[in-house]
Order: sequence, then structure tokens, then C-alpha cells
Amino acid sequence: MNRPRIVIVGAGFAGFHAARRLRKIARNRAEIVLVNPTDYFLYVPLLPEVATGIIEPRRVTVALADALPGVRLILGEVDGLDLDTRTVRYAEPSGGRGELSYDRLLIAAGSVNKLLPIPGIAECAHGFRGIPEAIFLRDHLTEQLELADATDDQTVRDTLCTFVVVGAGYTGTEVAAHGVLYTELLRKRHPRLRDQHIRWLLLDVADRVLPELDERLSRTADKVLRERGVEVRMGLSVEEATRDGVRLTDKTFVPTQSLIWCVGVRPDPLVEGLGLKTDKGRLVVDEYLRVPGRPEVFACGDAAAVPDLTRPGEVTPMTAQHAERQGKRAAANIAASFGTGTQQPYRHEDLGFLVDLGGTQAAADPLHVPLAGLPAKVVTRGYHLLSMPGNRVRTATDWLFDAVLGRQTTQLGVIPADDVPLETAAPERLHR
Repeated sequence: MNRPRIVIVGAGFAGFHAARRLRKIARNRAEIVLVNPTDYFLYVPLLPEVATGIIEPRRVTVALADALPGVRLILGEVDGLDLDTRTVRYAEPSGGRGELSYDRLLIAAGSVNKLLPIPGIAECAHGFRGIPEAIFLRDHLTEQLELADATDDQTVRDTLCTFVVVGAGYTGTEVAAHGVLYTELLRKRHPRLRDQHIRWLLLDVADRVLPELDERLSRTADKVLRERGVEVRMGLSVEEATRDGVRLTDKTFVPTQSLIWCVGVRPDPLVEGLGLKTDKGRLVVDEYLRVPGRPEVFACGDAAAVPDLTRPGEVTPMTAQHAERQGKRAAANIAASFGTGTQQPYRHEDLGFLVDLGGTQAAADPLHVPLAGLPAKVVTRGYHLLSMPGNRVRTATDWLFDAVLGRQTTQLGVIPADDVPLETAAPERLHR
């Protein structure tokens, strides 16, 4: 008797944890197939530390083959789903095509950069969602300071030493907080830049930093950023981007070669082509993570509009915390659809949020107890170590080395700017 096949699209927080849970429940009674563009799970929350040289890139990646023994991995980008014939179509890294059938399908395709119709953004800005972008940013920051050190033209030097981050959510706030510390470290290593002002701007149309979080965390982050000299400009964004700088919505022009786009994400475009009901681009599902009218199809994570049973009438936000737990619940419900266990609705109360601000600073509210400074830092790093599915010892070792040894600031130049365009959903695919 053939084993049923369960196909999971995407190995982000939702897809990875779904595959992990299904593997344990199925016990070889079902074939579990995971389709993903890369052979690793990426622990996204630590990318700002990769971009500023605190930890090495491989620390935030977990090999899928090691973490998911018994799960069949197919390297490819899913670009077509035929729900009537139960077929998944995908593009292989080599340029070939493939397809496979399924008995159950879990759509956990995640999200991509949110683009806005602003002139020049696609050409001049760089996102921050993957390993290539983090490595590029680390090299770029290093190169800017090295170029500034090499020139005697003060106007050029000021331009090179100006960095603009758009978006004051999790990613933008952490990138600015870590970035300003890293460029200050670089400045100190270049005697000719001793008196050079390193300018960082954090922009957002919202009225405060971290608008989606408790105001106490927002105030803590805002205070830390301003104390470090970051120009926190709320109610402001970019009107136009050029190779020479950015024009802001208040009509001022900021000369810069560094525009970092962190305005948020949108569901993977794969969802749009399914012809199913969506909510702001996210696939509508019920509280059991099932697609209405398609009992064999489940969806979770950023690609799905999951009802928030703790806030009737709303859907769960696009966070790693929800994606991970939805993946586990989807796995259990898929197993129940084959007769193992019973299906249960997804319900999860937020356990609090963490924002790493670099150095000894962080903002956190574990179990909704507000913390700041070193206590928040300890809680934040402890949480990350517990949440990472691998590389814990290596990550902790990198943190220790960063605390007691000088940070390496070599720029390798292995990721050219053209290889990390903003409009690319997954830039790591460009290097195959």
C-alpha cells in the first residue's frame, strides 16, 4: 500500500516546524516532501548580527537534511499549484522544471519584500530578508567607511557616511541600532575619520518606533536610538530615490549611497494565482488552518490569514512566533485528517516581544513584563538560543568572542549590489 504524500511549500518558520512535527507524528506512515529554494532553515531574527559581524552567516542557518531526517527535500521554487489535479510545479536551481502530486498540501510560502510605488526605490534600495542581503550590507557598510577614509573631499565623505533606513518596525529598528554601533567601530579604526560625523536616519510614516508593539518597548527603543545619535524621523518617508541620495516627503534631500528598505513584507505572490479568497493578499483559512472548500489543502504563516481567536474579527499578525506555532498546529491537523489525533483550532496568546538593540541594550516584555537594558538583553539572547533549532553552541561562542575580542571588519565583496535587487523574493537563488 502506497504511503500518502504530504507536500509542504516553504521551509520558513511555519514550514520547517510543520515538517518537524509531522515527521514525529507520521513515523514513516506518510511521505513528507518539503519544497524550498535553499537547503537550510534561516533564523531571521539574528540577521542584524550577521550584517554587523557579531556572528557568522552559517550560525543562523540550519541544514534541513540534518534537522529533518526522513523528510524528502526538493530544491526548487514553487511557481504553480493546480488544486484540481493536486499537482505542485516548481523551478529547479539548474533551470529545469519539476512537478509532484500530493494527498495533502501545506502552503507555508511565507512573504517577500513589500514594494511601494516610489520612484527609484527598486533601483537604489536594498532589502534585508536573507543571508545574501545581510552579507552585502556588512560589506557595504565597511566599504563606505573605507572609501570615506580614502577621500579628502568632505562632501563626498559626508555622503559616504550617511545611512538611511526606511521602516521602523522590528527589522528597521534593529538594523539601525546595530548598524550605528558597527559604523562607529569602523570610524574608530580609521584615524582620518576621527572627527567625521556618521549619520544614521530611521524613517517611518508611523507616529512612533515599533508601532505594532507596546508603547513602553517603543519608548525604550526610541531612547536608545537617539542616545546613539540616530535621527529618528517619524511621520516621514522617501518620496524619490536617486543614485545621489533620497528626497524625503518633507522635500529635503539627503545625499547618501546607502538606502536600506525595511518597510515590511507582503505574502508570497504564489498565493495570488490560486484563484482562492484572500485577505490583503493572504490566503483565507479557517481556525483549523484549512482552506475552505479544499479539505486537502492547509495554509499557515505569513501566506495565510489565520483567524485570531483571542481577538475576534482579526487575523494573526505576520510574526515568527505565530508562524512557528501555526506550523506545529497545521502538522497535527494534517495528521488528524488521516485519522491520527483530532483536529483542533489554532489559538495562541502572545508571550511577549523582544527587540535586540545591540551592545548591552534590548527591549523586551516576556509574559508582558517590561524590561530594558541588560536584563532585557539577557532575556533576548536566552530566548533566541532556546528558539534556534540548531547552532546554539556556535552562536553563543560567537557572542562570547565578540565580547572579549576585537570584531573582524574585513569586507569580502562576494555579493555585488546587482545580486541583491530589492524586487527579488529570494536573492540567494541568484547565485546558483
